[in-house]
Amino acid sequence: MIQGKNILITGGTGSLGKALTKKLLTFNPRVIRIFSRNENNQINMKNQFNDKRLTFLIGDIRDKERLKRAVEGIDIVIHTAALKHIDIGEYNPFEFIKTNIDGSQNVVDVCMDEEVEILLGVSTDKAVSPLNLYGATKLTMEKLIIAANHYKGKRKTKFCCVRYGNVFGSSGSVIPKFVEQIKTKNSITITDLSMTRFNIEMDDALNLIFNAIKTTRGGEVFIPKLKSYVLSDLVKAFQIIFNHFFNSQGFWGFG
Repeated sequence: MIQGKNILITGGTGSLGKALTKKLLTFNPRVIRIFSRNENNQINMKNQFNDKRLTFLIGDIRDKERLKRAVEGIDIVIHTAALKHIDIGEYNPFEFIKTNIDGSQNVVDVCMDEEVEILLGVSTDKAVSPLNLYGATKLTMEKLIIAANHYKGKRKTKFCCVRYGNVFGSSGSVIPKFVEQIKTKNSITITDLSMTRFNIEMDDALNLIFNAIKTTRGGEVFIPKLKSYVLSDLVKAFQIIFNHFFNSQGFWGFG
């Protein structure tokens, strides 16, 4: 399914994008285009991989014309680009809407116009009954991508999504944040110790994406079965692992 294909990853310099690229290269694609806004991250990734099959394109999914150029000749688009920090989204709602919703609509339109084989959107468990803007924008992204199957006409493109929890250790996730707070002897900031999280290993997230690409008929949201954990249990685990960083009261606080 991947061998000999032309693939584009939006937001390709992020944690998922880099892991996807590494795995995709083992399947011998013809080319992988990395589409993102961050010039420095592209330089670092280019040096890290040093593979002639990779092409790096500066661009923003908000810019439909630039996106159209990036998608020309592409077979499979994996859409990972998004603004994702929940607290920032609450204070910058217009920016989240422009990227996560308007930008995703651009991706749908361009993929349809260019008649790519598959557009796969990467979503989040926060899209389920969303309580914050980030979750609401990702739910809207899912709706836009899935609905495209109904108005694509005779075009061949298959539109689908994957939805899963937090990837262990990914940028912006809670675990590296906690580790950094502990190492700097700051409080672990948690809004509510009774909160739960769904987590997934990066390899499992990648396998879900590849299985979706392989089996999609268009219109599916692929969701893995994941176990949840309570954040208080995670804090206790960190207390055991980093015990010498804690005093008798512990360093965690509530934000």
